[in-house]
Amino acid sequence: MFTNTQLEKYAEVMIWALKAARRNGKFKKYDTVLLRTDLGALALAHKIYQKLVESRMQPVLRIQAPEEFSKDFYMLSDNKQLSFLPPGEKEFQGGINGLIALHAPQDLTYLKQVDPARIGKSAVARKPIREILDVREQQGLFSWTLCNYPTAELAKRAGLTPKEYANQIARACFLNEKDPVKKWQEVTKQINEIGAWLSSLPIETLHVESEHMDFTVLLGEKRKFIAGGGCNVPSFEIFTSPDWRGTKGIYFADLSSYRSGNYVKGVRLEFKNGRAIKADAEKGGEFVRKMLAMDRGAAQIGEFSLTDRRFSKINKFMADILFDENFGGKYGNCHVAVGASYADTYTGSQKELTKEVKKSLGFNDSSLHWDLINTENKRVKAKLKNGTEVTVYEKGEFSY
Repeated sequence: MFTNTQLEKYAEVMIWALKAARRNGKFKKYDTVLLRTDLGALALAHKIYQKLVESRMQPVLRIQAPEEFSKDFYMLSDNKQLSFLPPGEKEFQGGINGLIALHAPQDLTYLKQVDPARIGKSAVARKPIREILDVREQQGLFSWTLCNYPTAELAKRAGLTPKEYANQIARACFLNEKDPVKKWQEVTKQINEIGAWLSSLPIETLHVESEHMDFTVLLGEKRKFIAGGGCNVPSFEIFTSPDWRGTKGIYFADLSSYRSGNYVKGVRLEFKNGRAIKADAEKGGEFVRKMLAMDRGAAQIGEFSLTDRRFSKINKFMADILFDENFGGKYGNCHVAVGASYADTYTGSQKELTKEVKKSLGFNDSSLHWDLINTENKRVKAKLKNGTEVTVYEKGEFSY
């Protein structure tokens, strides 16, 4: 679906993104990089593998099991198998310096017959692996990035032809630019300036109003906004991890999404005292409620994000959260993630951000992290600590 030139450029962008995502420290020769790919993205994986070797990295290739294997696992396994971690997995993850993940799904609804509680049980069992990588990331020893490769399934679910879908990815990732890495550096610089501006404001709360939303989040102490940074390709969002305890009101996701083989549309969450006390959806409501019951933190938010339409070229539903959470379109987007927070939105030293400190500051902890996206025309007002209000986002653009 991509020309050889586009594949070369996509690989260059992914290597740049992995390095840019390293917020503390730099890669050294012979650092270990896990290259994890779906079968459908092998053409891109090969280009990236070549470039990792040429740059004297130590790439470790892992090909993800096809969807039918995963379905069999969730359908046939018992509780002990659901909680199983392969021998040496913790040690392996504790030794890698980078991760590049390539997604190329062949079936987005292959798990629709699986009880979400079984998926949740497996996710909880793998949480210690994620925590190992979180700590290494905080220490400046690890970074990650991921991207999407076009497939017929993605195009079908998005209501596009395969060519239209591939063109959307090429536009979003600047693969048609003469020098896509330079373009990403320019855009990232602009987004970082807005993130720094937001971080400089003495914000107490953020209030979002749209046709179907009246939603408030408490920013919390020692918080900053993160912009771009390479962790996702593409990434135009500016986000933070607020104090979950101050979340209240109605949040609505008008953009559909696929998760764990399930399709959901029109998710409406009602928050009180920081927790989602009611969850409904036009489609997939029962699945949403089961996801929010995965663990204690699943019904609390871990991320609040805004995307400016002037940067993102994505103007179609892509049936993939990576692209949909960066939707530009006419009014940009706002999204929240129910579940885990991001430690790097803490303003202090990552070394001092222990579990106890995170809990005291209202950073959410969960095995879930699910982005729910709103693309309506909206106004976002920040209430400052001196009591004044300022509009920071309106009609899809930051007021910077």
